[in-house]
Amino acid sequence: MRIGVVVNPIAGMGGRVGLKGTDGKVAEARERGAEQRAPDRAETALSALKERSPAAEILTYAGEMGAEEARRAGFDPEIVGRPSKNETSAEDTREAVRCLAAEPVDLILFVGGDGTAVDVAETLAETDEKIPMLGVPAGVKIYSSVFAVTPEAAGRVAAGFDRTEEREVNDIDEDAYREGEVRAELRAIAKVPVAESLQSSKQLGGGTVESLAAGVADEIEDGVTYVLGPGSTVGAIKSQLGFDGSPLGVDVWRDGELLARDASETDLLSNLGDENVIIVSPIGGQGFVFGRGNHQISPDVIRRSDVEVVASKTKLDGIGVLHVDTGDEDVDNSLRGWRKVRVGRFERRMLKVE
Repeated sequence: MRIGVVVNPIAGMGGRVGLKGTDGKVAEARERGAEQRAPDRAETALSALKERSPAAEILTYAGEMGAEEARRAGFDPEIVGRPSKNETSAEDTREAVRCLAAEPVDLILFVGGDGTAVDVAETLAETDEKIPMLGVPAGVKIYSSVFAVTPEAAGRVAAGFDRTEEREVNDIDEDAYREGEVRAELRAIAKVPVAESLQSSKQLGGGTVESLAAGVADEIEDGVTYVLGPGSTVGAIKSQLGFDGSPLGVDVWRDGELLARDASETDLLSNLGDENVIIVSPIGGQGFVFGRGNHQISPDVIRRSDVEVVASKTKLDGIGVLHVDTGDEDVDNSLRGWRKVRVGRFERRMLKVE
């Protein structure tokens, strides 16, 4: 099997520093102390691939666009090109896909977020080769259904598949997203390996959450610090508590006071107290609790906190299981298993976290 690898090394850098995306924000992300996460996730996926299919041939771009990660995973990759500058761009991604499609390869395994998925899918559509693609999740926002649920799952799927299906590539306007508005757009249809460990497209709808929000407000305790995640469901809780929260950011609240609005990881850590509770809602249709759109709530924040998951019954109707993908296997393992999800003022439903 010949697998083309394309890594967007700056994907996801804006997440933990509260930028909700990295498009056009790389310099600001670095100024805020952002660290790369895509190379490590690429290496994790390729290590899983190496374990399952050690004889696989890897073709990729030089440096952090794939070659370095492939070597760390134990492969001896074939280099088909190199980025034009030290700071890679969307055009580097597209040119890498063109080079790989010309070889050709059996699969394009890419590492990034929705923007990277668009670049890969649109470039593949320009070629005559009907090459499938598969995403390793590394971006802040991942609304498309062309991604595996975790880097490890991506490696396992890439190691062996016998069928493909058409799936959606979606993207949103990051500037509007930073202002609290989600404008999702279908950008392409791509061929993707058939596998159970692929995520669904994000559903933008939701059910009534007033009673759920009231239930959370009833149980607020003095002296406890509450980390309130993004989204409309938790947004209803913020309104019930009486403050104007960040619609798509993470807020910190304690004893009737908003301590931080649209907080970064650093803000969260500096405002945590002796007792902390994270309140999050899974992404509709996908079931991700952590690792999609809320990277500010990092493993270090989770270790110091209890976690309460909330969701409307309507949202849960479209979710079979919940997922976590924090980038820290120990933290992920601590979150896995059966968990009570609040669905009303008093009612809770048991759902498994994988």
